[in-house]
Amino acid sequence: MKYYRLISAEDGTRLAVETQEGVLTDLTSLDEDLTDLEDLASAASISGSTIDEITEKLMQSGQPDIIYLEDVLDTSSESGYQLDRPFDPPEVWAAGVTYKTSEMERRRESETPDVYSKVYAADRPEFFFKATPARCVGPFEFVGIREDSAWDVPEPELAFVLYKGEIIGYTIGNDMSSRTIEGENPLYLPQAKVFDRCCAIGPCFVTAESIGNPHDLSVSCVIVRNGEDVFSGETSTSEMARTCDELADWIQRHNYMPNMTTVLTGTAIVPPPEFTLQEGDQVVITIEGIGVLENEVMVV
Repeated sequence: MKYYRLISAEDGTRLAVETQEGVLTDLTSLDEDLTDLEDLASAASISGSTIDEITEKLMQSGQPDIIYLEDVLDTSSESGYQLDRPFDPPEVWAAGVTYKTSEMERRRESETPDVYSKVYAADRPEFFFKATPARCVGPFEFVGIREDSAWDVPEPELAFVLYKGEIIGYTIGNDMSSRTIEGENPLYLPQAKVFDRCCAIGPCFVTAESIGNPHDLSVSCVIVRNGEDVFSGETSTSEMARTCDELADWIQRHNYMPNMTTVLTGTAIVPPPEFTLQEGDQVVITIEGIGVLENEVMVV
């Protein structure tokens, strides 16, 4: 199932699940205290059930309100609802060089290219801290590019979500990156990756059982400037050199992960060297089985 979090000035925060295509069941209308996905994850963990099983039982307990996704996405609609981040990740981490394309591109941008080829072939993956909750935005919010960087790109990525050490579901992540800063010196990676509005997630959370095989999903990215597509690329998660389970195992070795920590799994879609994002660009990322994450670019 797909879970969305909605906000409105009148009704506050709502947690909804897509029961039919484009039809959202308002779970908060059945339990006013249920506004956060982590509540469902906690209930599932305690009961030994899945998130989807808990949701099915809840929906059978009453007559929930129905919200249409097209009304939420239509800014001219009178529904009053907007998409929020599907949940609040306490931490966002990211894996690097998990696709061959990424390894090649990062070698090309870097003045010390060998470090990338070595990590691609190594047993130990590359991980870096990506974002705090305040630096992570949701659908249709602004993502940032640094004012002190001249070469900036989005990185569309499948992201998994951890609860008590297990992958409970997936979302889309956008790992905004300064290739100028990282290319100058790999030790500048934190500055190239962590800054205001450096990460976006959404538009929804999809349970692991609903995704099935996370390594057979199509991924695409389109960048729109002044109404025209200026870049497009596509790949498949089948091209990943490491599995999500392997990444989840490595990142938790001697390293406590708070519940709902989100891990971006790397990208294979990299714009060419002559391309850089500009303020006002629209970044549209689509992952099969999850949906579309769209954000506008601003300078931070």
